[in-house]
Amino acid sequence: MLARQTNQGLFKERQKYIPRGPFNVTPLFVSEAKGATLKDVEGKRYIDFTGGIGVENVGHCAEEVVSAVKDQAEKYIHTCFHVVMYEPYLALAKKLNEATPGDFEKKSMFANSGAEAVENAIKIARYYTKRDAVICFEDAFHGRTLLTMSLTSKIKPYKFGFGPFAPEVYRIPYAYCYRCPFKEEYPSCNLRCAEHLKEVFHTYVPAENIAALIVEPVLGEGGFVIPPKGFLPRLKEICEENDILFIADEIQTGFGRTGKMFAVEHSNIEPDIITTAKSLAAGLPLSGITGRAEIMDAPHVGGLGGTFGGNPLACRAALAVFDIFEKKDLLSRAQRIGEKVLQKFKEMQEKYSLIGDVRGLGAMAAMELVKNRKTKEPAKEETNLLVKKCYEKGLILISAGTYDNITRTLMPLVITDGELEEGLSILEEGLEEVEKVKQK
Repeated sequence: MLARQTNQGLFKERQKYIPRGPFNVTPLFVSEAKGATLKDVEGKRYIDFTGGIGVENVGHCAEEVVSAVKDQAEKYIHTCFHVVMYEPYLALAKKLNEATPGDFEKKSMFANSGAEAVENAIKIARYYTKRDAVICFEDAFHGRTLLTMSLTSKIKPYKFGFGPFAPEVYRIPYAYCYRCPFKEEYPSCNLRCAEHLKEVFHTYVPAENIAALIVEPVLGEGGFVIPPKGFLPRLKEICEENDILFIADEIQTGFGRTGKMFAVEHSNIEPDIITTAKSLAAGLPLSGITGRAEIMDAPHVGGLGGTFGGNPLACRAALAVFDIFEKKDLLSRAQRIGEKVLQKFKEMQEKYSLIGDVRGLGAMAAMELVKNRKTKEPAKEETNLLVKKCYEKGLILISAGTYDNITRTLMPLVITDGELEEGLSILEEGLEEVEKVKQK
């Protein structure tokens, strides 16, 4: 049994034993978590609007997940799927193949993290197409490994000082209507951001060299930017016209966050490859790569894999996650949460000049804070202060965006109405205080 500690005491040890590189949003240390709340080591309760950055869609320590992990741990913990296979891996692959969009034969494999899933998706796409180049987007986030860091857009803190980066990565603007890179307005823009992809074929890299386009259906770390209707379908059309594979990065959007199991379903898109992670296994390290069978089968035997990929405990946890979604109808719950949050955000937008834009798709909602609504200058300092005031009042919140001026909601979908209202009230209290500081 660990001796009772204080947050301050443990933080001093953190500074002594752990390098400064890993960032901490709050100075808190958790002692227990359940559903949509957690307690720190000093016994203070917090409402969690982060879910471990989109990992706990089914809630902290869901009974079904805990039970499945305990049951599996008593049988076998690890054999390495490449040495001795096991049924949970097969059962989960079947589940993902059936759940992901696309009325065609699919196959799935597993890794440990979102970055690994993206790395494998690109490897598979390159092997299948015999092409090298990859198209990604501004404000995108795909991970912190060499390749995924290269695909990621934000310089600080993710890329600064870590170059050189992987070659044959080409970046184009995302459909960020609030900050349109083309200074256009939807719908009169005629989706110029999507059509711009065709210009890239002439100015940066020929279509014949491009293996895949990878896109987040809704930007995650980039600020919960929701593209306008038609953006994703048009990108898919251009890819099909040029034999470019379409990869949907559903690592943060997947597993119900947007009100559908996968965000591409809102656009009726059938990606060639989908990457999943985060809420896939409710907190255990697991990621999935699912795609058209002929694409997934392209690499030679032994060309894909890893020691811990598809760990039995994580696979059992993920199977429990599927059961929870079905039994508790969490997709409908995500929609209801999103409606309440977005309504509250719009009400606050009318009261507080700090809020430049509000947006949401299901329970994936955000507020973009600005110093001035006309200039749209990002309010980074104010956003950081809001996060601080919220955790001081009992709400765990995180920021996002290329300029760190966006608050995003990733609360577990099992959050109660009372907890949701309490969290939103704390958020408004904090915002009101930050607004007063700004006006001084």
